[in-house]
Amino acid sequence: MMKKTLTLLTLLTAVSLTHAEAIGEVDTVFKFIGPDHKIVVDAHDDPHVQGVTCFVSRAKKGGIKGALGLAEDKAEASIACRQVGPITISTPIPLQEEVFSERISLIFKKLRIVRMVDVKRNTLVYLTYSDRVIEGSPQNSVTAVPVDRARPIPVKK
Repeated sequence: MMKKTLTLLTLLTAVSLTHAEAIGEVDTVFKFIGPDHKIVVDAHDDPHVQGVTCFVSRAKKGGIKGALGLAEDKAEASIACRQVGPITISTPIPLQEEVFSERISLIFKKLRIVRMVDVKRNTLVYLTYSDRVIEGSPQNSVTAVPVDRARPIPVKK
């Protein structure tokens, strides 16, 4: 029983690290039934780079489908990542890694955040996109966080 409880707690902790923290929202369309359509802003802490947080804004559909979790949110998002404390990278990180993913439709669409390392400029580059293609080109947004050159970013070779 104790082993199962510890396993469950470990899984819940791991899952909670990958969830976004809601920062705020604004209503964009009034709905008579169900929640309004809105733009939400979430914070995503990079799980492998302490001191960097990414703020993502995206549309969230309301109405009856939105209330039931059946609405398909638009594949548009904006991202701004910032240094929010001392940047600490305890172990080497890959040159490219998905650091966050969230389902934004019942089955087919996900919002993703990928971190890339620009070794030449000692900069962390973050890209957000939806994995569903819109009119032949995925909607995306990019931001970058420069790291002090005195502390080269450790990358996996």
